[in-house]
Amino acid sequence: MGRTYIVEETVGQYLSNINLQGKAFVSGLLIGQCSSQKDYVILATRTPLKQEQNENPKHPKAVLDNLDEEWTTEHANQVSRMLPGGLSVLGIFIVTTLELASDFQNALRRLIFAMEKSMNRKRLWNFTEDEISERVILHICSSTKKISCRTYDIHDPKSSAKPADWKYQNGISSSWLSLECTIHLSIHIPLSTTSVSYTLEKNTKNGLIRWAKQIENGVYLINGQVKDEDCDLIEQKRSKGNAQASSPFCDVRVLTPLLLSSDHRSTATVQICSGSVNIKGAVRCRSYIHNNRPKVKDAVQAIKRDILNTVADRCEILFEDLLLNEIPEKKDSGKEFHVLPHRVFVPIAGSTVTLCDYKFGDESAEEIKDHFIEMLDHTIQIEDLEIAEEVNAACLTSSINSEPSLNSTNEEQPEQPIRRTIMVTIQQHTGMIAAFAVAVLAAGISFHYFSDGETQ
Repeated sequence: MGRTYIVEETVGQYLSNINLQGKAFVSGLLIGQCSSQKDYVILATRTPLKQEQNENPKHPKAVLDNLDEEWTTEHANQVSRMLPGGLSVLGIFIVTTLELASDFQNALRRLIFAMEKSMNRKRLWNFTEDEISERVILHICSSTKKISCRTYDIHDPKSSAKPADWKYQNGISSSWLSLECTIHLSIHIPLSTTSVSYTLEKNTKNGLIRWAKQIENGVYLINGQVKDEDCDLIEQKRSKGNAQASSPFCDVRVLTPLLLSSDHRSTATVQICSGSVNIKGAVRCRSYIHNNRPKVKDAVQAIKRDILNTVADRCEILFEDLLLNEIPEKKDSGKEFHVLPHRVFVPIAGSTVTLCDYKFGDESAEEIKDHFIEMLDHTIQIEDLEIAEEVNAACLTSSINSEPSLNSTNEEQPEQPIRRTIMVTIQQHTGMIAAFAVAVLAAGISFHYFSDGETQ
C-alpha cells in the first residue's frame, strides 16, 4: 500500500487555478509535514520562471529541455530556509498539457533526487533510520484534469515509483500544535592554520557541526517537564465524556550537555589558529506538529531541526550578503562584527502555522513582502509580519590576535552585551578577507543568479 497525502483544500484551489497561458508546463513545490501514518500538504508554490522560459515550447522534447533542474533545485533551497521546524519540501507538482510520458517521469525522478541531495548538503542533521524518506511527484493534466500521484524513496537511488493517494480536506493545519523556545548561543570556531585549504565557510560549517552535536544530545523540557519520547505530546482531558486536547502551544527549554555535566573532563586541544569565528546572541525558534496523536519524539525532533536550520541558514545568508556587497579587503588584521539577519514570521491564512524569512536591519517590510511573493507565490500583509528578534547596530573594531586558540566543547566564552540579536565575530589576520571572498563565492553566485529571475 502506498502513502496517503492529506491535502489542504486551498492547495487544490491553488493548483486548479494555475493557468498555463500558452506554456507547456508549470512546476512547483509541495510543502508540508511527514508522519508515520500519512503526510500533510498545507502549501504549494510554483517555481519562478526565467526569462528564456517564456518561449512557450510545445513539443514534448522541448518541455523536458525547459525543466531546469538547477533552477528548480535552487528554488527548493531558498524555500526550505523559510520553513520552521516540522515543515519540509515534500515533493514537486507539475501541470502540463500532456499526459505524463515515461521520459518525462524519468526527468521528474532525477529532479526530486537532485533537490533532496542539494538541500541535504546544507543541513547540520541527518535522517533517522525510522524516518519517512518518500517524496512525492504530483502530475496534473490541464486538459483532462487527471491526477497522477507517485512517490520515490530518496534514500534508495534505485527505487521505483509507488502509487499514492491524494485526498483533500479542509482546515488540516488550523489547530496544529506550536512549539517555541529561545536558544542562547556562544559558539567559538577556531580557524586552524593547518587547514589552509579550508575556506572560511567550510571552517564555519565544521564548527557548527560540532555545536550541533550538543543540540542533538541536549535534554528537552516541554512545558517544564521531561517526557518519555514515546508518550503522546498532547494530553487528552476528559470533560463530560468528551476528550479535549490541551493548549495548542508548548514552551520548550533545552539543556545542553554543557549545563548538565559540569564535572565532565575537558578534552581540549591546543591549535595554532589564523583567526576565529564567534557566534553569540539569542535565537528564537518555532516548530509545528500535526494534531493527529503526535509523539514527544516528533516534537523534539522538529524543534531540534529548527534550531540547527535557523543558525546555519543565517550564517549562509550573511556570507552571501557580504559577498554581494563587496566588502573591501582590510590591510591590517582585526576583529569584525556582523549582525546576522533576524527572523520574521508570517501566518498562513486559515492556519495556526507561520512561515519565516530573514531580514537585515536595513531591509524594509516591503522587501520582505516581495520576497514572499517571489519564493512562495503568496501575498502577505505587512501588518502580519512578526519580528522575532530585536535589532542592534553592528560595530567594527580592530585588534590583533596571534594567540593559539583552545578548541574545547566545554570552554566557557565571555559574555558580550548582546542579547536579542545574534552577532558573528570574524577575527582573522592579514589576507583572510580575500580568502573569505573566495570561500563564499559559490553560495553567493547561486543566490545572485536566482534573484535575477523573473516571477510569473
